[in-house]
Amino acid sequence: MRKHLDRALVLVAIIVLWQAASLAFGEYWFGTPWGTLKRLAAGIWNGEIFRHASYTVLEALLGFVIGGVPAVALPFLLRKQPIVTAILDPFMVGGYGAPKLALAPLFIVWFGIGIESKMALVVFTVFFIVYFSTQAGLRALDARLVQIVRVLGANERQIARHVVLPGAIPYIFTGFRIALPYAIGGAVIAEILSSNRGLGYLLQSRAMDFDTTGVFVALIATAVVALGANAGLNAIERHLLRWRPPAEVTLETAAEH
Repeated sequence: MRKHLDRALVLVAIIVLWQAASLAFGEYWFGTPWGTLKRLAAGIWNGEIFRHASYTVLEALLGFVIGGVPAVALPFLLRKQPIVTAILDPFMVGGYGAPKLALAPLFIVWFGIGIESKMALVVFTVFFIVYFSTQAGLRALDARLVQIVRVLGANERQIARHVVLPGAIPYIFTGFRIALPYAIGGAVIAEILSSNRGLGYLLQSRAMDFDTTGVFVALIATAVVALGANAGLNAIERHLLRWRPPAEVTLETAAEH
């Protein structure tokens, strides 16, 4: 309850500062919270926000899956191949450090101005984040636990399914949670560079018209999409990790002792 109250207070503080900036510098530069809310409601009512947001979500979701699934599978495939992992590591680090925004024009040249170029940027962004997070989860696994299970007669497939994967899931979802806003942001950036629909296109068109309120509407819609996607990811994680005791219960038990 306290957490929700604190979040509400932070939201109120942001709105107050926004209104103060609008009064100090003028609506042309900052718009107003009320004016933005009315424009947002109008965009939802006439379907404009949903139409553009659904296109952005489709790009981000497809790229998220296409980039995330191999990023999880590859560390598992290389788990028993330390030499191959050592060979690939410098290339993975280089790919992770490559400026994603600088690659966007190249993807447009390769894949055109359609949805494929936006998906490619999302795939490239998500893959390396999830790969290194999954790899960290595998390396953090207690080797003694694997040895005990092997002594009890488990084969490699059983060990991977019942020991390695459950132990790595928190790390995997940490990677997904970090990659998620990058996926949505990557789709929006690609739309800004070249698109005729999507939240990035909406943001760019409003900026070209010097429509500050419209820009804020697009930004808020993007933030809402990111929050909704994060909530869905959290729900999936809770379902997969329902065997773990809640963090609050663990902390309370530790405090009692």
